[in-house]
Amino acid sequence: MTSTPDFGLGPDTDFDTGIDPDRDLMIERIIRAPRQAVWSAWTDPAQLVQWWIPSPLVLRVDALDLRPGGAFVTRMSEDGQTFTSHVDAVFLRIEEDTRLVFTNAVDSSWHPAQPAPVTMTTEIILGDSEFGTDYRAIVRHASPEQRALHEELGFFEGWGTVTEALARLVER
Repeated sequence: MTSTPDFGLGPDTDFDTGIDPDRDLMIERIIRAPRQAVWSAWTDPAQLVQWWIPSPLVLRVDALDLRPGGAFVTRMSEDGQTFTSHVDAVFLRIEEDTRLVFTNAVDSSWHPAQPAPVTMTTEIILGDSEFGTDYRAIVRHASPEQRALHEELGFFEGWGTVTEALARLVER
């Protein structure tokens, strides 16, 4: 039996959160819905298309293979007809109802990738809260420069918008 390494911890890392403030960005919030509802919104393609891209863009899920090494491919469209790449990634870790980890550093065909505008590894962590779900999205970057670029490109606005859309979907 093999164990899964605990990625992301290093000498300059906050061990409580696993966050490296020089390279990582994070969105946190309480979502007033059960953890399983938030998990389903991430893992059910019919729900994912409803929130994981800012409106008025349209999302299409081409692959959502929920296993380590499985493909995660989404495409986006302005008109609902012509779709372009949104995410072409692989899952690194799946922990039912609590954790999804994926990276676009490797594409869905298992080739090294250099996605524009940034390469990242994303960790979605769901925990229980007295008010619903403690939701945390950590986006890790290879360098402080990549982190800064992602922030300049509107990380907090973009991820904040879709996190709000996720909450609206599951808090009904």
